[in-house]
Amino acid sequence: MRAKLTYAVTAAVLVFYFVLVGSRGVILIETGTPVTVAFGLAVLILPVIGLWFLWKNTQFVRRANQLAAELDAEGGLPVDELRRTPSGRIDRDSADEVFARRKAETEAAPDDWRSWFRLAVAYQDARDTPRARKAMQRAIALHRASK
Repeated sequence: MRAKLTYAVTAAVLVFYFVLVGSRGVILIETGTPVTVAFGLAVLILPVIGLWFLWKNTQFVRRANQLAAELDAEGGLPVDELRRTPSGRIDRDSADEVFARRKAETEAAPDDWRSWFRLAVAYQDARDTPRARKAMQRAIALHRASK
């Protein structure tokens, strides 16, 4: 719940920032000189890109959460079996062991979104966020195709 609240607050702050930047772009355009119009248009592009990125990221998180809820209802969410250091950090060897199992599971069933979801969790546990995101995107795509 804390993560959702943090995400919502961050998104609200970003939207406020985008509106503020966009208004500055409009002010530059209203000045009417060629240079300020060009700068104004350039400034307006930033909020558009930012809003698009925020929207895509929100959609990704929403879809990943839907998959997690569905997998939880099936009783298939991965169990946290990772060993931890005394400070609470995940033991790297433990994460590697779980990752190897998840990778083998995904290779055995490459068209199963569930195995890709669990692989994404294993990547995240191994602190490989780019691959975790790609694996989750694959899980989402397979889930959408199966519907």
